[in-house]
Amino acid sequence: MQNPQWLTWARRLQAIAQSGLAYCRDKFDVQRYHEISAIAAEIMARGAALPSDQPVAALFAAQAGYATPKVDVRAAVFRDGRILLVREIDDGAWTLPGGWADAGEPPSIAAARETREESGYHIGVTKLAALYDRDLQGHPPHAFHAYKLFFLGELQGGSPQDSHETVDAQFFAEDKIPPLSLSRVTPAQIAHMFEHFRNPALPTSFD
Repeated sequence: MQNPQWLTWARRLQAIAQSGLAYCRDKFDVQRYHEISAIAAEIMARGAALPSDQPVAALFAAQAGYATPKVDVRAAVFRDGRILLVREIDDGAWTLPGGWADAGEPPSIAAARETREESGYHIGVTKLAALYDRDLQGHPPHAFHAYKLFFLGELQGGSPQDSHETVDAQFFAEDKIPPLSLSRVTPAQIAHMFEHFRNPALPTSFD
C-alpha cells in the first residue's frame, strides 16, 4: 500500500518545520516555520477528510527537536507453537503486543515492557527478528514516518490481563489468526514471525 502523495508532502513539510524550530533563533524565521507547520497540518487534514485541521496541528505542535522516524516495537511470543496476540480497544482487532518506544529506553526493554503492560505476560527478549520501514510494509498511511522493530520473546511467566489500550490476550495457531489491526501488524509480518520461530537461525530481516 503506497502512501498518497499529499501525505508525503505533509510529512516532509512538518519535518522541515519541526527541525527548523529546533535550531532557528531568528524570530521571523520562527514565524515562517510555524506557518509551514500549519500548511502541513492543513494538507493532512484535507487529505484525510477531517472536519478540522486543529487535531493535526496539535499533534504536530507536540513534536520537538530534530525530526526523525518514530520507533515502534513489537514482540512475537510463542507457547505450544501459538503466537500471543492482544486485542486493541480502539479498533477491536488483534496485534502483537507493542507500541512506541520511550526515549532513554532500549528497544528490547521497551518490547518486554509493552508485552507485560498489554498482555500481562512477562518475557525475555531473545532476538531482533526484523527491522522494517513502516511505509514499505503495506500498512495504512500514518501521520509520521516510523521504523518497526520485531523481537522474538521467550515466555517467563504472568497471566492474561487487560490494559488501558487492550482487552484480551490469547495465543493463536498460525492457521487461526483473527482479524488484525493493520495499522500495527500485517498478516505477512505474523507469518514471518512464525518463520523465525521455526528457524531460530534465520538472520534479522530488514528493508
